This record gives sequence, structure tokens and C-alpha cells, in this order.
Amino acid sequence: MTGERPPISWDALAQELAATRARGGDAADAATWDAVAAELAARVGERPAAVAEPAPVGEPEPLPPPAAGGPEPAPEPEPQLPPAPAPAVDPAALRGGLEALLFVADTAVDEVTLAGALRCEPPRVRAALAELAAGYDARGAGITLRRVGEGWRLYTREQYADVVERHLAEGQRSRLTQAALETLAVIAYRQPVTRARVAAIRGVAVDGVMRTLLGRGLVREVGTDPDSGGGLYATTALFLERLGLASLDELPPLGPLLPEPSSVLDEHPDA
Repeated sequence: MTGERPPISWDALAQELAATRARGGDAADAATWDAVAAELAARVGERPAAVAEPAPVGEPEPLPPPAAGGPEPAPEPEPQLPPAPAPAVDPAALRGGLEALLFVADTAVDEVTLAGALRCEPPRVRAALAELAAGYDARGAGITLRRVGEGWRLYTREQYADVVERHLAEGQRSRLTQAALETLAVIAYRQPVTRARVAAIRGVAVDGVMRTLLGRGLVREVGTDPDSGGGLYATTALFLERLGLASLDELPPLGPLLPEPSSVLDEHPDA
């Protein structure tokens, strides 16, 4: 293998040319100069080719704008964040809230409705209801929690039925208050009448008194007022039986029972 030639030294080449000229002078033959030229050409031809420098990298050319009238590119969808987890509900607060809701409910309440009111997941409500029911049974409470259809409702325990019946029977024998008698009179003479109308005539709220009269069986709901949507109330057969009347026609005329206008004006001067 032929070794690589050393790189050209221009100083050495000049000295070689000078020595050649000294040997031959100006009369050196053409053959000597041809040999020097050939040697120079050979050395120059073996120089490695210059490595081309890479072209400078410029900024990327911008994409051409969309053609006029063409469809605009669809916007990228925004990332959807995962839903925030429901706040944790304290177990004691959950049980207390369930008891409060079931206590005021008139009918069985389903688990979804209870969960919405308590801002809790239905499975947790279902587990808390089961714990409540088991707790009532374990300590023999006077109430029991039962699943009825698709809902839950509180009931009095069967073993205390005689206590409840005795209390209700004694309540039936107690006398009506003055407020209950006045409300009953308004219903008897204005029936069918709404609860709001009774309250307007008496000038006070009558919700508690109405519950008493309904519980005693002296009044009942007979329909709905088409104008206000409120319930219409009337007296029952038990009311006639207690007063010893065969029908409402035997009620005494209302006129003689009303106070004199002068006494009303004295009590209510702004009327």
C-alpha cells in the first residue's frame, strides 16, 4: 500500500525550484522543468477536496394562507377536565339529615331524592338508610324505618301501638280550643272553602288548627279550587253527628250569630 504524501510545503517547493535553477541555471533543459511541473501537479491533485460548508439554516417558510372561500380549519377541541369529586359528607351529618327529611315527609321518599337533598351519592344514602334501620331495631326504638316500594318511610313500632292508640283516643275526648271552634264555624258556613280563605276571614294562620280538625275527622278535603289551586275543605258526617244535625240545612242562621256593626266598628275603627 502506498503511503499518503505529506501536505505540500510551499517553502520546501521554493527551495527545490531554486536548487534546480542553480544546478541548471537558465540553460536548464526543458525535461528538468517538465519533471518539476509534473511533480507539482501530482501533489496539487492529491489535495483533499474542500468540504462544502452547510448552508445556513433559516426560519421555516410560513404556510400559505387558505384559499379564499375555502373551508376554515376546524378549531382544536379544548381539553375536557375531569368532573370535580363530590364533597365528602360526614357520616353523622348524613344520618341526621336523613332522619330530618324522613320525619317531615308525608309519603315514602326514594333514595335519589334523598341523595339530591343531601348532595351525596345514592349508594352512600342507601348504606346510611340501612344503618339507620338496623340501629332502630337494635335498640328497640319507638320508630322503625322501612322500605316501601321504591322509597323509605318512618313508622311507629308495632309493640307500642297500644300507647299510640291510647294517646289518640284521649285526644279525641279533649275539648276543642276557641281557635279550632272558630275555624270549624267558618268552614261549616262557607264550605267548600280553601285554607287561605279561612285564614283571611279569621285574620290568623290556621295550619295547626286545620291539622287538628282533620285529625279529629270533623273536616275533610273535597276538591281543588280552580282559581287558586288550593284544596277545598268541608265538614264531615261526624261533624253533623256531634252537633245532632241531620244535614247542613239545620245549621242556625248566621245572621243572628253575627255581632252588631257598631261593636265591630268599635273594635276595628279602620275597617
